[in-house]
Amino acid sequence: MSQAKIDLPQGTLDLIILQTLSLGPQHGWAISERIKQVSRDALQVQQGSLYPALHRLERRGWITAKWRATENNRRAKYYDLTATGRRQLEADTNEWHRLVSAVELVLAGVRKA
Repeated sequence: MSQAKIDLPQGTLDLIILQTLSLGPQHGWAISERIKQVSRDALQVQQGSLYPALHRLERRGWITAKWRATENNRRAKYYDLTATGRRQLEADTNEWHRLVSAVELVLAGVRKA
């Protein structure tokens, strides 16, 4: 039985991409496949969302891009996390955990009421 698609809250895609790139440089297709794999198919990032996000992260200086050959000897743009991107990943991860904790408190409080 397939799971329903999960809509990501605003800004979450950037966090997920930064986390994925913290493992090392990857090209766009590999990034989307890794996200799909790690989320057990719950998150499927479409190219129409992925590439604008990658370009936005690059403009902010959080990632860099460099053309090189893939494992199949095809040319692809590889994205890599910068030092600024690592700091942003840490800050966004902390903020995400605070948000999740706050929402869990509210939901638990609502159940008790």
